[in-house]
Order: sequence, then structure tokens, then C-alpha cells
Amino acid sequence: MFCQKMGNKNKLTKRNSGIFTANEIAFFGLKDSFITDFLQKINKKLQKKWKTDFFTNSNNLRIKEDLYHSQLDFLLLNGSYFPTVKQQILVLTSDSEDLLLQNLEYLTNVQFVIRLNANAHFPDYLLVKYPTISNVISYDFKDLDSICNHIENLIFEKIAPINSLILIGGKSTRMGTDKSMLDYHGKPHREFLKDILGDFILKNDIFYSLRDVSQIKNTQIITDKFTDLGPFGGICSAFMYNPNKAWLVVATDLPFINKYLIQKLIYKRNPSKIATAFIGKNKDFPEPLITIWEPKAYPVLLQQLSRGELSLIKTLKNNEIELIEVDNSLIKNVNTKEEYEKIKKELTK
Repeated sequence: MFCQKMGNKNKLTKRNSGIFTANEIAFFGLKDSFITDFLQKINKKLQKKWKTDFFTNSNNLRIKEDLYHSQLDFLLLNGSYFPTVKQQILVLTSDSEDLLLQNLEYLTNVQFVIRLNANAHFPDYLLVKYPTISNVISYDFKDLDSICNHIENLIFEKIAPINSLILIGGKSTRMGTDKSMLDYHGKPHREFLKDILGDFILKNDIFYSLRDVSQIKNTQIITDKFTDLGPFGGICSAFMYNPNKAWLVVATDLPFINKYLIQKLIYKRNPSKIATAFIGKNKDFPEPLITIWEPKAYPVLLQQLSRGELSLIKTLKNNEIELIEVDNSLIKNVNTKEEYEKIKKELTK
């Protein structure tokens, strides 16, 4: 059960998806003999910063795995073979009228127009069907920089907003008491974390992750749908609740987290990778429980779940992530009463 404030049930959010990936666009008006070279040039420029690819026909799906598609920031497609794509780019040439006419019904969301030559114009039938299309911004075919900048803006528009997940569902076996209720800064640590996260994330987008609804009342919670899988199950449950958000996950056994550390994590975020995480100096593994997990991490986690591989550290080590080096003490965790008492003394000095 997924619960929000006052225990009301929430509907699950459907994952955004096109034919292949969440962010894709189809080019209309170019002949097959010409489109491959054009898309290749665009793709080459975009790949300097983003994960992109292009498919020019149905026999050109170089990598067909869904996991591959889910990792793409943007996909360029030939509209002649993939006409139902939700976003379109219109290429006007002196001989593109037939190509546009046969796909006229699909040109419902043209993002911009590319003019191949000075004689290129909007066909009359296109203006009749879509009277406002002449107002859409247009670029010269040779102005590849402007074309790529516009596509990059479309990528930015689809970057997932951030929700936050505070993990309080652990059994705290070694501590012997609920670690989320320990007081390091004058209040239960889970409340402290919620307060500092609230400086960067809307309060309605901050959730507690727990095993069952009886653990906490009158707040936003996501209960585990994957039992006995620890933080791995909590993160998967958050993505099940909303797979279109990035999840800034924070564990309550990290007493030195502060707002400046959260600010640094958000500022250094790289949405083109599956996660942005901290790593301690001279450490060989990242800290998975103060990490921004991107939507593209969800299929990776599910694939690992199907194989019984439940290590979040291995997930981060085996995939492309953004690493931020920090002092080891900032991401030190506490698991026993002795460690708690020692750290409490450090914080009160």
C-alpha cells in the first residue's frame, strides 16, 4: 500500500514512454537516402554531453534491448518509419511535399522547422490542416548548432523533478532502537533530515520509506512493496510509486548530513547518468544512501532484482554515475549505541 498524508491511498503513476524511450522525436520531410547522414551529424554533436542515438528505419535498430533504450536522454527517428512519435521536426525542401502529405495526420506537435534551401516553403495543404504551423521557429539546414541547441532544450525540459525518500524502515538490530528517532541535532534525525531537505524540495515531495504504515502517522509515506530487501526494496518501491521522478535517497544512520551537503549533491547532479553519489576520499566505493537515483536507474534495479543481485553499491560501481568526492567523516554512518554516544559527544563539543 502506498500512503500519503492522513493515510490516503495514492494511485501509481504510469511511466512516461514513447515508442522506445521517454524522450524521442521524429524527422519528417527527408528522403531515406539523405536522413542517415543528417541524423548522424546531429547525434554526434549531442553525444558530447548526452546519451543519444538515432534509428533511420525498422531494420536499423542497432540495440533493441529495453534497458538500453531506457538509458537514452534522447532518440532521433525517421518519421517515415516511426510516424506516431509524439514530437516532430519538419524538414522543408523543394521536393518534400509528397513525403509530408503521406504523413500529414501525424504532424500534430512540431517543435521546429528546418529549411533545406531558399525555395523550401509550407505546402498549401499543410497550412490548411495546421494554420499556425508557419509560426513555428525555423532554422537553416546548415545551422547545426542552433538545431542541436533546440534539441538540447527539449532534453532539459524532460529532466525529471526530484522527490526525496528518507529511509526509516530498517530493523536497527545492532542499535537496539529505531535509528531514525536518535537525536543528533535537537530533534529526531528523521525530522532533522526532512527539515533540511525542505530547503530544496517541496514538502509534499518528501516521503518516508518504511516497512508498514503503523510505524509512523500523519505524514507522507511509501511502504515497501518488496519485503525484506532493505534499502534496495525501499528505492524500488519509490520508483514503483512514481517512475518519472528522480529520488534523492537519504538514510537516517548518517548523522553528519547537513544542508550544504544536500545542496552540493543537487548542484552536482548529472541526470544523464543513472545516479549522482558521494564517495569518501581514498574510498573505492560510493555511498548509495545519500544519492540521487535517476528514473533510468529503475530498469537497472529491476533487472538486478530479477537476478537476485541486491547490492546498491555494486549497482553504482557497475553503471555510469556522477561521483562527488567528500571528506569521509561527512558520510560516516552509525550502527551501534557505542558509535551513537561517541558521535553525540563529537557533535556537542
